[in-house]
Amino acid sequence: MPGARIGKNCSLGQNVFVASGVVLGNNVKVQNNVSIYTGVVCADDVFLGPSMVFTNVVNPRSGVERKNEYRQTHVGRGATIGANATIVCGHDIGAFAFIGAGAVVTKDVPPYALIVGNPGRAVGWMSEHGERLYFDENGNASCPGSHERYVLKNNAVSKIDA
Repeated sequence: MPGARIGKNCSLGQNVFVASGVVLGNNVKVQNNVSIYTGVVCADDVFLGPSMVFTNVVNPRSGVERKNEYRQTHVGRGATIGANATIVCGHDIGAFAFIGAGAVVTKDVPPYALIVGNPGRAVGWMSEHGERLYFDENGNASCPGSHERYVLKNNAVSKIDA
């Protein structure tokens, strides 16, 4: 729609709708059957899986005009949202978070978190490479795919620069 901003190298699958006011960063991949409504902002390198859903009003009614109640949803850099997941509006998805297929996100998601279920709950952590991280007793982990290192401190994950 007019007023949407789509970055470089984006890929939009079949039956994708991008509303006015939406912002897609560079290299965003949007799979088939995804509607991205006003209020959604996706940073660079985001993956939106097939038939995943964004909402933009918490309590919609057909007979009640609520366009002035749209809530913002921000999807952080490198995040993945799996097939058929639902993101309830007004919640932020942290950088490199991984939302599993079919999950229903009803609250903010921290960076690197792995979220599954309905309602979505954190069950672990993911690397920037998209691999599950397993932390030792000192809070250190290494990505099995990229060998990059991470630290878990105060229930937050950070990448350790080499």
